[in-house]
Amino acid sequence: MDITKQNLLQAENIAIQLFEVIEKKGLIVAGKTESELNEEIFSLAKDLFSIQKHWHKRIVRTGENTLFPYDANPPNLTIQEDDILFFDFGPIIEHWEADLGRTYVLGNDPIKHKIKNDVETAWKETKAWFEKHKSLKASELFKFAKNKAQEFGFEFGGEIAGHLIGEFPHEDIASDHVSLYVHPENHNDMFETDALGRKRNWILEMHFVDRERKFGAFYEQLLV
Repeated sequence: MDITKQNLLQAENIAIQLFEVIEKKGLIVAGKTESELNEEIFSLAKDLFSIQKHWHKRIVRTGENTLFPYDANPPNLTIQEDDILFFDFGPIIEHWEADLGRTYVLGNDPIKHKIKNDVETAWKETKAWFEKHKSLKASELFKFAKNKAQEFGFEFGGEIAGHLIGEFPHEDIASDHVSLYVHPENHNDMFETDALGRKRNWILEMHFVDRERKFGAFYEQLLV
């Protein structure tokens, strides 16, 4: 395994541990606002793993806010009983970037549990499809991910289905530079090397939404 991939996986493993601690400590409860939970997670990350920087904005979204893509900045909501919420955090761990997204459901609403489970299953199936290739346009992966949402009975809520990741700061992912995203207009080969001849590493993100019921689910992780 190359050193970059190894470091990215180690950073991701710490992010996974952080999310596991959040669950074990019972921080995800009704009556707490998104911003309150966000700050609690930030403090926990600092205390347990010495994480003080994040390479993109920290996201905690609940209820109707789970419909919104990354770029949106919806109003701060309070977590309700039987609610659904997701995290999207990009901690920097020893100069390496992690990017992890997970969905959580409070209560027993079967559709909320379905969309949570389906987005994770679809992510794994998309990853398995990606791994069958040695050459693949980013636009083709986006199309496959979007079709997965429809296959499971939902709409794909994201404007992208992933992006590059690496050592902080990795290649600039300015919003107008689609070549660095899993974007419908990026027709470059995802297996091409970067300007220095190094293999690129990608994040795969899946965002499913149910607009009729006004909620969504999110799952994000390294595509390795």
